[in-house]
Amino acid sequence: MPALRASRRAQGRASELEGRRSGALPTPHPGGRRQRAFRMGGVERQRGDVSSQGTLLLIGGAEDKVGSKVILSRFVQLAGGAAGRIAILATASSFQDLVGQRYQALFTALGAGHVDVLRVGDRAQALHEEPRAQLAAATGIFITGGDQLKLTAMLGGTPIAELIRQRHRAGAVVAGTSAGASVVADHMMAYGASGIPPRKAMMHFGPGLGLIRGVVVDQHFGARGRAGRLMTAIAHNPELLGIGLDEDTAAEIEASGWMTVLGRGSVLIVDGAHITYTDIHNVPDHAPLAIFDMRIHVLSAGYHYDIPNRAPHLPKETAPFPETGYVWGEGI
Repeated sequence: MPALRASRRAQGRASELEGRRSGALPTPHPGGRRQRAFRMGGVERQRGDVSSQGTLLLIGGAEDKVGSKVILSRFVQLAGGAAGRIAILATASSFQDLVGQRYQALFTALGAGHVDVLRVGDRAQALHEEPRAQLAAATGIFITGGDQLKLTAMLGGTPIAELIRQRHRAGAVVAGTSAGASVVADHMMAYGASGIPPRKAMMHFGPGLGLIRGVVVDQHFGARGRAGRLMTAIAHNPELLGIGLDEDTAAEIEASGWMTVLGRGSVLIVDGAHITYTDIHNVPDHAPLAIFDMRIHVLSAGYHYDIPNRAPHLPKETAPFPETGYVWGEGI
């Protein structure tokens, strides 16, 4: 009997191998792990899928505007350079004209072919034909900083919000800095407190634009001490992946979920998938949380992260660290 069982197992393995060779059975992910599904813009994808979906460039705020401008230059490149059309959305800012005009001058100087500043200061203007036409032609969309809750309150349910999603699905790159980075996810970090440790009521979710699902994005991360509130967000729902962006630092996320870090700071990843215990549902609102087995990764320029499989990756070569030209809080 043992010999018969061994023979049947061998036959089964041979049959399975033949099935994979013929395409009848899926090839397992390297390391024996199945790939996680990844959703960007509401479309479920597997790592490595070919997609016309555009890239996301999420910036932690205060990006360099006077030195090498690595991040802003990358956005112009992704938007098509001299052949591209960039639309700037400064709705989140209290100084929309000033902020919009500054980015317009920067992108033009960096070689962008055409740059529009959308006039969308309230919900009524979000219905106007001119900004809708400008957005419909854009190959790159740049969402400035300010107040992300103001941004969703002004744009939610309007043609402008839907056009951003449509253009991204069609392949346009969407960049957001500061509040503009937080708003791209479906779970948006609406507001919260700074500090450590994580506490139950130190952050509040709101609905974002939904360009990427399954993540929550925070910005000005190190400068404003926001590690605690990002950990709290993940404790609320460990299925989410937390992305904390330092100032003058960006996460470039391809449609497949492959992320690359740019800039002078770091990106902190908070992975709650392996949490074995948290008391968030039992403690008072302002009490510190207990969390077991939360995973943290810290990535600097050139490092990668595979979002669907929740795996960090080494860079092909380590980028030299910039020693000058950056002070926390510079810029608007």
